[in-house]
Amino acid sequence: MAGYLEEYGVADERRSRIVRWLVISVVALAIGAVVVYFTFRTWPAKRQVRAFLGDLQRQDYQAAYRDWGCARSCPDYPYDKFMEDWGPSGKFPDPSAAAIQRSRYCQSGGVIVTIRSPKGGVVDLMYDRAEGALGFSPWPVCDPRIPAPDSTPAP
Repeated sequence: MAGYLEEYGVADERRSRIVRWLVISVVALAIGAVVVYFTFRTWPAKRQVRAFLGDLQRQDYQAAYRDWGCARSCPDYPYDKFMEDWGPSGKFPDPSAAAIQRSRYCQSGGVIVTIRSPKGGVVDLMYDRAEGALGFSPWPVCDPRIPAPDSTPAP
């Protein structure tokens, strides 16, 4: 009679152990996926900014202009204006010690990357994910909640 009850509940215990490990594995994979997503969603923007700063450091201003998103020509930001801002006598002359301070993911289709110069200057750049181009950020925050003032005169 002892052999009859020896296996009682062993199959249920094995099944519950398998279910427990499956649930723990699925939860761990979900948490890992979320961490990877939030960690790497700004990676292309940071890579583009590092390439841009590297080109400026090597004084390859044509490549830096292409990194900016002006492979052919930018009518709104001509090369002489680019050199005025980023050239050797520009507002950001020493990119060798510049570093990415932070990056912010925007729902509007871009990433704001803040770079800091060793002299304390801070520049917010906007990386357009669709175009793969850099530009000056129009706002210091991603999606401003305060609407722009209406330019129509009041009656």
